[in-house]
Amino acid sequence: MTTETDATAAASGAKATERFHANKKFAGDTSQERVNRLASRLVKAINDTVLEEKVTYDEYNAFKAWLIKVGEDGEWPLFLDVWVEHSVEEVANENREGSKGTIEGPYYVPDAPKLESPATLPMRDDEPGTPLLWEGRITNVAGEPLPGGIVEIWHADDRGFYSQYAPGLPEWNLRGTVVADADGYFQINTMQPAPYQIPTDGACGQLIAAAGWHAWRPAHIHVKVHAAGHQEITAQLYFVGDEHLSDDIASAVKPELVLDPKDKADGTGREVIYNFVLDPVK
Repeated sequence: MTTETDATAAASGAKATERFHANKKFAGDTSQERVNRLASRLVKAINDTVLEEKVTYDEYNAFKAWLIKVGEDGEWPLFLDVWVEHSVEEVANENREGSKGTIEGPYYVPDAPKLESPATLPMRDDEPGTPLLWEGRITNVAGEPLPGGIVEIWHADDRGFYSQYAPGLPEWNLRGTVVADADGYFQINTMQPAPYQIPTDGACGQLIAAAGWHAWRPAHIHVKVHAAGHQEITAQLYFVGDEHLSDDIASAVKPELVLDPKDKADGTGREVIYNFVLDPVK
């Protein structure tokens, strides 16, 4: 019987690639001039690096072999989401007045079970970790509540694994689509996740080892928050005191997204309040 600890980079990468093709839409009408500008700058940056750093044929061939392995392992979603997406997100959300966003990452799955607030995420009877109650409110930039706002939430378990990306986990473990009440309030009961390393047994792990980097991400909760007539925001919520807040391998931490949970008075876990402010659709 396979369990979550039997997860491999190749299997996770293949699932992430499959999800990308199924769920993501991308513009097919980008002008030739724009493609020329972006592609030319990218190619120039690579060639400038080769010339400035005096790259050898051995290094070039190692790089080529590594690129091929990234594709064979299906790790392009992981590579791009870890090392590039944070810059794309910064551009996409630079003019927002409301809540800060950050990267989505490769492990989002749409259509998680719909749950009315107060909600408890699907989890195993013996789900490891510390219970966490998250309460919040969804408003517009004027501070007015957004009735029926939606919080899509997903996160790794206490061992750093995501349902549908590691074997042995229930399909919707720690995933849900929570509907706020008429005043925009919501309550979500879950388990506080732990820090984890991104997969290191594939091409991305080879790069990390060769460069002497670490593979750690701070503990985080993923969300997509949206309401009718307002811009969706994608974010990750982190935790005060996590040792990797300052050196997240994905460069995705923002101080506005760091939670500071407190112990509940009855000793049954931790609780925190965090609200979201949504910008209007332009």
